[in-house]
Amino acid sequence: MYDDLMGKSVLVTGGVTGIGGAASLAFKAAGAKVFAQYLGGGPELEVIESAGIATLKLDLTEPGAPQQLVDAATARHGRIDVLVNNAGSLVARVPVTDVEDDFIDKVFDVNCRQLIHCCRIVARLMKAQGSGAIINVSSIAARNGSSPGGAVYAGAKGFVSAFTKTLAREMATHGVRVNCVSPGTIHTAFHDRFSDEAKREATRKVIPMQRLGVAADCAGAFLFLASAAASGYVTGQVIEVNGGQLMP
Repeated sequence: MYDDLMGKSVLVTGGVTGIGGAASLAFKAAGAKVFAQYLGGGPELEVIESAGIATLKLDLTEPGAPQQLVDAATARHGRIDVLVNNAGSLVARVPVTDVEDDFIDKVFDVNCRQLIHCCRIVARLMKAQGSGAIINVSSIAARNGSSPGGAVYAGAKGFVSAFTKTLAREMATHGVRVNCVSPGTIHTAFHDRFSDEAKREATRKVIPMQRLGVAADCAGAFLFLASAAASGYVTGQVIEVNGGQLMP
């Protein structure tokens, strides 16, 4: 379906587990050359590597790590045609009344700061190439707010959406499209860690499709936004993937 992705070089941050892992596998199945960054791989790492996807374990919040990642990906595949910024975390559920500076720093470092650096470095490469696609991962929380304890995370994801739109304007005349995938409640290790069963079930009941999403439900949105043949006139958009949980 996305024949123009054949042979393209794709870099996916957080590209081994959950949504990022599903994206990596989908790009590989479409014939792309995929390079996946990860920090915690677990059993999914074996699945990713057995599919022939190159991986690098790296903490993107460390100084210089985004440049190290891009250098490794370009050394492996020669260029970057698609960047998927999926790495991120809620970190913890903390009521606003209990938020401290170090927690704010952690949330914004993992969701915003490293993403800015990855975009900055790759945008320069794509500008020189005259083509490319950057796909950032936001969240339903960016528009709808988070459940209690997730206010800083929701704000960080709101930043990602706004940053994406501005970068799209800056890069449009250079042949580079920049968009967001915004997942709803996708049942991955993220929600096993941060949402108990009762909370997940309460959420499921208010979703029109009457189920939580799975990581693979998001994969098609990444392929669509990466494919110039399918979405060549799409930039600065936030694509909601949530089973009807939010209808903006």
